[in-house]
Amino acid sequence: MKNKTYTESAHEGKKTIVVKIGTSSLTEPDGRLSSTKVRSLSRQLAGLYKKGHHVILVTSGAIAAGYPLLGYHERPTSVPAKQASAAVGQGLLMEEYSRYLSEEGIVAAQLLLTRDDFSDKRRYKNAFNALEVLLARGALPIINENDTVSIEELRFGDNDKLSAQLAAMVHADLLILVTDTDGLYTANPREDENARHIPVIECITPKIEAMASGAGTRNGTGGMATKIAAAKLATQAGVAVAICNGSDDDVIARVIEGSVKHTLIKPHGSMKTRLQWMAFYAPTRGSVIIDAGARTALCCQKRSLLPAGIRRIEGDFAASDIVKVYDEDGVCLGRGRVNFSAEEVAKIAGMATGEVEKIFPGRKPEVIHRDDWVCELEPDDEYENNMTTTASVT
Repeated sequence: MKNKTYTESAHEGKKTIVVKIGTSSLTEPDGRLSSTKVRSLSRQLAGLYKKGHHVILVTSGAIAAGYPLLGYHERPTSVPAKQASAAVGQGLLMEEYSRYLSEEGIVAAQLLLTRDDFSDKRRYKNAFNALEVLLARGALPIINENDTVSIEELRFGDNDKLSAQLAAMVHADLLILVTDTDGLYTANPREDENARHIPVIECITPKIEAMASGAGTRNGTGGMATKIAAAKLATQAGVAVAICNGSDDDVIARVIEGSVKHTLIKPHGSMKTRLQWMAFYAPTRGSVIIDAGARTALCCQKRSLLPAGIRRIEGDFAASDIVKVYDEDGVCLGRGRVNFSAEEVAKIAGMATGEVEKIFPGRKPEVIHRDDWVCELEPDDEYENNMTTTASVT
């Protein structure tokens, strides 16, 4: 029996797969939406669906679909013109996907989201619940950033990040980023003939992030840097990420099989939905600065933060707010939900547990309980050389 690729062995059976398709994989060289490419990608998604997988699509392309109808001769560059083009093109893009998926017997469902839908806990839960029902009822959700109102997405290509957020939210098994390159290289292959393709990344480190470059084509808004940033978020939440070239024939199925050139980034964590919201989306209300002993307890021993280790606080926060935690060198260690207000923490900072219990009888002494804590430290330097040279494992 031949060795299975990591992607194959990790994704046998019914799994949840999020596919993000970039503008460059949906358009003609002149920037207009390509109906042929939409049809091909829709049929590839249908192939995953028919194998029993839950499939979610995050798609770009609304601007490309809309700008010709507004009289523009090429993709506009100003934000208002992009927003107007997206307003026209969003429905047309959805119509294309719906038609081709319907031919395969699949119901398409559209969701337009913004960052606010993730930072507001109630809206985050509502989006999660809607996706859960759609998948359970056999629909294929098609999601895009709400381009008409979301300026930042138009400037920075946040559909990459959006796909990672969604993959984390639904606890997906795999996120496939379909773009105009077959993965990450040690340098920009368009400029350096000695650039080496990296088939597997064990963990995203600063060295890996430095290898990413800017946007690949003038029709797209995101480059490799946004994909690596998205992959970092997804892998922290326990989702494997594959970056592949949309121009390769039947690329989505071949990524699953491991039979096409791509970069696979392995997951190195796992988070409950509640902790994901806290780690990636929740607004923070202040900061707590702790000593070296408390840092060790929180980040190495997985213990709670007690008042004795707190040096000082910054900001004004209430009990149950999310705060950032720093060490005395200014390094952000992570974030957590506090059990005391800023005024109360200032009063008990540096105190032993027994003293705290006298001041606040009946209350638990932990300022941040270990179950309400997410560590954000960068991976150790030992990961720097963990770029394997083959994509297969036993």
